[in-house]
Amino acid sequence: VDPTAPVGTLGISSGPAAAGVDLWFAEIRGVGGHGAYPNKTIDPFVLAAHVIIALNSIVSRRVDPFAPAVVSIGSFNGGFTENVIPESVKITGTLRYMNLGLHKELRAEIQRAFEVARTLGGDYTLKFEYGGPPMINDIHVSAMIEEVGVDLLGRENVHELHKSMGAEDFGAFMEHAPGAMYTLGTGGRPETEFPLHHPRFDIDERALPLGTAVLVETALRFLRA
Repeated sequence: VDPTAPVGTLGISSGPAAAGVDLWFAEIRGVGGHGAYPNKTIDPFVLAAHVIIALNSIVSRRVDPFAPAVVSIGSFNGGFTENVIPESVKITGTLRYMNLGLHKELRAEIQRAFEVARTLGGDYTLKFEYGGPPMINDIHVSAMIEEVGVDLLGRENVHELHKSMGAEDFGAFMEHAPGAMYTLGTGGRPETEFPLHHPRFDIDERALPLGTAVLVETALRFLRA
């Protein structure tokens, strides 16, 4: 459902529509000590600062600029008081990609970024968690959904699907069978203006029979094809 589009509209397009995703979890280790004697430590914050610069250089300097990709840091935790340099810090984040060939490359580049910690005298651990593949809408399924949308809702109410680097686990289904996901407009009223995942998210339920009709008619046309 799409709260940014009014009831009676539909978004559909073929090709890449949502990103594949991994989560990553890392710990950078140095040598802790008193904040008054930083020369007797290997400061994990300094190590992490260099790693963060390297991470944020991956998309801008290491990846083809025509290949959509994201590497983002989501959390950074370390230390327990103001005058002690800790032994380690923890960093977590996410990577996003549209091209399956880029998946391994992004993992390798993140690993390379963390190697900076070892170059500067520290160490690290890094773990990846697979989140799901990109969502690639099949050209034939998308064309059928668009045709149905135009017939039921009108040409002016069918628009191109907004593509983003957000992840959508519907892509996992399309590893097993051709498919496509469309967005259904559910906005247009003050109570439906809140975005997805907002605690006050709501839909205009007049959209539900329209979405059902599009799904049913698309299935019937494929069965008749």
